[in-house]
Amino acid sequence: MLLSNLNLLATAPGGVARLRELILTLAVQGKLVPQDPSDESARDLLQRVAANAIVRSAKSHKASGGSDEIAAPYGLPDGWAWSRLGDIVENMGSGWSPACDEGERSDPTRWAVLRTTAVQVNEYRAREHKVIPSKLSPRPEIEVKDGDILITRAGPMNRVGISCWVNNTPPRLMLSDKIVRFHSIADEMLPAFVVLALNAGWTKSLIEQAKTGMAASQVNISQTDLRGFWLPVCSKAEQSRIVTRVEELMHLCDALEAKGRLEATQHAQLVSTLLATLTESETPAQLTDNWHRIATHFDLLLDRPEAVDALEQTILQLAVRGLLVPQDPEDEPASVLLKNIRAEKDKLIAEGKIKRDKPLPPIAEDEQPFALPQGWEWVTMDGLASQITDGAHHTPTYIAEGVPFLSVKDLSSGFIDFSDTRFISPQSHEDLAKRCNPEMGDVLLTKIGTTGIAVVVDTPRAFSLFVSVALIKLPSVSVDRDFLSLVINSPFVRQQSEDGTEGVGNKNLVLRKIKAFQIPIPPLAEQSRIVTRVAQLRRLCVDLRQRLSASQSTQAHLAEALVQEVA
Repeated sequence: MLLSNLNLLATAPGGVARLRELILTLAVQGKLVPQDPSDESARDLLQRVAANAIVRSAKSHKASGGSDEIAAPYGLPDGWAWSRLGDIVENMGSGWSPACDEGERSDPTRWAVLRTTAVQVNEYRAREHKVIPSKLSPRPEIEVKDGDILITRAGPMNRVGISCWVNNTPPRLMLSDKIVRFHSIADEMLPAFVVLALNAGWTKSLIEQAKTGMAASQVNISQTDLRGFWLPVCSKAEQSRIVTRVEELMHLCDALEAKGRLEATQHAQLVSTLLATLTESETPAQLTDNWHRIATHFDLLLDRPEAVDALEQTILQLAVRGLLVPQDPEDEPASVLLKNIRAEKDKLIAEGKIKRDKPLPPIAEDEQPFALPQGWEWVTMDGLASQITDGAHHTPTYIAEGVPFLSVKDLSSGFIDFSDTRFISPQSHEDLAKRCNPEMGDVLLTKIGTTGIAVVVDTPRAFSLFVSVALIKLPSVSVDRDFLSLVINSPFVRQQSEDGTEGVGNKNLVLRKIKAFQIPIPPLAEQSRIVTRVAQLRRLCVDLRQRLSASQSTQAHLAEALVQEVA
């Protein structure tokens, strides 16, 4: 059943990772390979282990599958038994963590200490080490050897309790004190099987429960707890069969994972190539032809969320190039609109309502990014706006209730979200509003951190802004606010946003760069038609995402049901 449904499991969300987990779970429950009645029983093996024990824990438990102390969540096959880890291993101890030189050693004769990242789930990575300084003397007694079983005992939550066994290790690598090492007593248990059992099933759950620490960044597991963990035990012959089968199935998982990555890369390249044919269209008629050509393959192209995201960005790109709706020669050209905007700005300056800043020069013809349809014009953002500023340049005093104080996080969803905002006093808001006062119809633009997200103010509620958000005010005679937001959110202007950031780390989109944004402006009537068409196509994208989500959810449920049935 497992093999016949691999495609369903592997293509479900997180399917390959879940498949690996299922393989390990089946292995430690005795369900991965058939039992052989001629095999030695685990009870006999454990009795022989006890008889051969050389080093025993002071708190040793009886090596018996019938101990009254155990309350296992599932039963084991005939011939299997439960045992404490401390009853089947010996020589448990950790290593040494001196201050070391960073980086992998170039000279194999130098001694080094393993990082905890050398221990992965069922995988040993010898290259994960740090070289000890030459002034320090090595400790050969903690050198890692083939056959050692390693488990991480300290570190971040997700890195503690992971185990592997050492095979084909280079010499002169020592244990870290954050790694515990031990061996199978008298080689009765296969190290690979012990590791497999530690990384799966009930034993894995016990390990998770045993982690202690004040923070998730630094937790520990004691050696006493390690010795007390219960493990399923079977004959050595069956251990060998299980380990071999697990290796085969994990190689299959590797292949499925690689195939998925390759398919994802190929799919992204295909989507990019085909959507590029849309943006390369020179007329709406060519776009229509190219669209129909691609639309016949939508079931293949749009079968994952990232492809729908790419389609939505393509729609915005087509919008700003004038290819999404046909032009109407009866429309008043954008040159008239820009003339009226300049006239109103001059009037506002004369009345002292806005400042007269030195205007940016018009965009020269040889500097225009691409040719525009008839009736369109190029203009800088500075040529459109009556004011471009940003919010408070200092952190105000926050209060429990008051006037909302918005930052980038409150706009990151593409709309104004008051659900998790902070508040300032009305007096603080009044002081800030003298320079930056957002109102209905204004355009907000994120400028620090996640830059380039534009949102039209659609609420009469008063609020203030932090410096991370820019405010773009437009004169009453102006472009369609929704069209301007659409253009700013398009890949064309988003790229200008990225090019306009300064600084290192949390970069800042400075105001002078925003003022210099190159904006393609169609006639006002066409702006409205574009906004309507984009809204229709975006609803299509929303519907596609919902269908994909429902399909993935159904697939995930089917995979989960299959896992439950197999397990």
